[in-house]
Amino acid sequence: MVRTLLVRGLLLGLLAGFSAGGFAFVFGEPHVDSAIALEEAAAASAPAGEAGHDHAAGSGHDHGGAAGHHHGEGATFGRPVQKAGLFLATGLYGLAVGGVFALVHAGLRGRVGPRNEGGLALAAAGTAFVAVILVPFLKYPANPPAVGDPETIDGRTALYVVMVLVGLAATAVAVATARHVSSGPWQRWSAAVAAFLVPVIAAWLLLPAVDEVPEGFPASLLWEFRLASLGTQLVFWAAFGVLFGWACDRAARRPAAAPAVPAG
Repeated sequence: MVRTLLVRGLLLGLLAGFSAGGFAFVFGEPHVDSAIALEEAAAASAPAGEAGHDHAAGSGHDHGGAAGHHHGEGATFGRPVQKAGLFLATGLYGLAVGGVFALVHAGLRGRVGPRNEGGLALAAAGTAFVAVILVPFLKYPANPPAVGDPETIDGRTALYVVMVLVGLAATAVAVATARHVSSGPWQRWSAAVAAFLVPVIAAWLLLPAVDEVPEGFPASLLWEFRLASLGTQLVFWAAFGVLFGWACDRAARRPAAAPAVPAG
């Protein structure tokens, strides 16, 4: 059964990854092109000693699969190749996430969450999106090219990983709290939400802020890129949760094979 779930997760994760890649291609790549144009214009107008500084190498942590491109004279691949590679990246992301999700789903069945397979898959996908994507995004949103200091990329990446871990830990605490509250559903849900929000808000307040947006960078471009980045992840998790839940429900409704009747 676990093997079946794993194969299902890999295949549907790949399909959801391509769906997210399509969204990123349509809604994210135009903003990447605009940010690259701004960066190249700034590099062209910079003094001779300052031109050629590749902001893309540290432009930020792209958490939505819509950016993170290297460009300029030292770029290994041109923009057309990078855009095609976007689908490869989101497909591989879908494979990895789908496999891990299937294993987690197998461990959760009958222990926490809804009893039916489809409901559990949707609940788990929604929880994963909130814990792994939304929680760190609200503190450290993705940045387009030309935003971010290359010298601080390691520190910014570490802070983002910390927020991911906080989101996962807060989810575990919320689930444990809900299981130990034996009163009505409203009390159980209220306790779970409070248990989730306390460590998340504490991390938001205690961890340092990162603001490396250069002066004069268009605010509309910045937020449109960030929304496209978040939207790419939302498309992936929504598509994957629906597809995985549908496949699980369909498999559960499939009649079991009749036992063989011995001859004679």
